[in-house]
Amino acid sequence: MIYCMNKSKTKLIRRLKIIEGQVRGLQKMVNEDIYCIDIINQISSVKQALSGVEDVLMEDHLGSCVVDQMKKGQVKQATKEILKVYSLKRK
Repeated sequence: MIYCMNKSKTKLIRRLKIIEGQVRGLQKMVNEDIYCIDIINQISSVKQALSGVEDVLMEDHLGSCVVDQMKKGQVKQATKEILKVYSLKRK
């Protein structure tokens, strides 16, 4: 159900391009033997950025796809989706 993220797609693409640049920066840092703590700090930034993308996707999914399922009487499917999102977020 791709339609879930239509309203956030531009924002998500922009964020992912930033993350892509950060990962390239990490590769360069490792290649240039930059101080380990500086690399770890950059890795932490990438993880936080990915978590932000994940949050937007999950919010969109719960707010559109799952709501649509409930409106259509697909309560079991909606419950399954909510539990899946919950378990993924806990990892």
